[in-house]
Amino acid sequence: MTAKEYKDLSVKEFTKAAEIYESDNAGVYNMCKKDYPDVLAELEKEPFTNLLDCGCGTGPMLTLLHKKYPDKHYTGIDLTPKMIEVAKRKKLKNVELVVGDCEKLPFDDNSFDAVICCESFHHYPNPQDFFCSVYRVLRPNGRLILRDMTMSSAAVRWFCNTLEMPLAHLIGKGDVRIYGREDIKKLCKNAGLHMESFEKRGFCRLHCVVRKIK
Repeated sequence: MTAKEYKDLSVKEFTKAAEIYESDNAGVYNMCKKDYPDVLAELEKEPFTNLLDCGCGTGPMLTLLHKKYPDKHYTGIDLTPKMIEVAKRKKLKNVELVVGDCEKLPFDDNSFDAVICCESFHHYPNPQDFFCSVYRVLRPNGRLILRDMTMSSAAVRWFCNTLEMPLAHLIGKGDVRIYGREDIKKLCKNAGLHMESFEKRGFCRLHCVVRKIK
């Protein structure tokens, strides 16, 4: 599949999911809620002023952050216009919401102290473009907090990427790939970023903290 075909699948999938994404009827998307406490806890470790949420969806993380830190400035970006439409209905103060591509972030250099990406990264067909774009928009010493799917075993990741993903495409899912520690480390290195930590937490979850040193 081409990058455009992957992205078109994702937009189609999440256009259908937008209205129920934060409801109790969200199905598999309810699993994303398990990521939010760990991301909040990570953000508490260092002060920040401007935060970017990549693949923000309908804004569940932005809603939690706005409630906890109402005086900060937040930006959310998502490829699916319907997701941004639903997020805008919340009318959150100091929150800018943008329809756009996380592989080509439409923001100025050195704009954000922190970037978060929760359960969106495995939809990106050009992951190196995303990491390079994150490097550009992060301020020096800024952090990327990445939460996504993973498997500890390389063999299991191969099975998922080679056999399971094509089946997901047949039912309308825009998933591209899941990654291990060495994959993420290489993406960081090529972008000029430093991977501070990589953990597998809970069931099939990676929790990764990446820093822009300079």
